Amino acid sequence: MGSSVTSKLRAVLFDRDGTLVVDVPYNGDPDRVQPMPGAKEVLDALRAEGIATGVISNQSGIARGMISADDVASVNARVEELLGPFDVWEVCPHAEQDGCTCRKPAPGMVHSACRKLGIPEAGAALIGDIGADVKAAEAAGATGILVPTPVTLAAEVAEAELVAQDLAGAVRLLQERR
Repeated sequence: MGSSVTSKLRAVLFDRDGTLVVDVPYNGDPDRVQPMPGAKEVLDALRAEGIATGVISNQSGIARGMISADDVASVNARVEELLGPFDVWEVCPHAEQDGCTCRKPAPGMVHSACRKLGIPEAGAALIGDIGADVKAAEAAGATGILVPTPVTLAAEVAEAELVAQDLAGAVRLLQERR
């Protein structure tokens, strides 16, 4: 146990595409959802410890007219079917040029998830595969961890304070820090 409430990990939030599930750009087809290796085991372990889980996902394909909000909801339902229930979902339907406060790297979805969970941002971590995920976490006052994939830019890896090889490694890093 940490010495203060804020140092205790209360929730782990995850980027969806490229972190929890294999990235299929603008996926609107639940049949194409494929979990990343180890994702289910990591989530099951967090849930068993009583740590809340959530998903924070930019879905600009909605604003671009490439997929509908219903498509995204169907894909998210399939993610839960395969990986178990999440305590909170945050989806940004906007495009980059919309200038919203929710689209990562903005902190809006992290703030909203923490509000819904009733926890301080310092009690949350966000694990993702690109720099925008880490920046959103840090801007919100949460811990950001990068789990690079082949599409992650070298500069994003260099900038990230916490980098792990996989989801299990990311959670281990969090536990070591607490």
